[in-house]
Amino acid sequence: MTTLSPTKARANLTHWLKRASAGEDIGILCGDKVIALRPVRVFAEDSHYAKREYGVTVGELKTFVKRADAELKQDRRAGRVTKYKGDIRAAIRD
Repeated sequence: MTTLSPTKARANLTHWLKRASAGEDIGILCGDKVIALRPVRVFAEDSHYAKREYGVTVGELKTFVKRADAELKQDRRAGRVTKYKGDIRAAIRD
């Protein structure tokens, strides 16, 4: 493993990230510990997130989505849900 000080790593971070991405073991010292740079898989799909974070099955997630969509449709028809037509940035600042 190539082990770097934070200063050396920061000076050429892109270089070290590319090497770690290519499979090389790269570590950065942090006190008395070595923190490894490694690529990780990121799941963009909700089903993977729900399975990982909440332990639900794909079937349970589909049932939930179907029920939530039906409830949202009812709320829209009843006028309880409307599209926001204001300035979201201004609303956040307030």
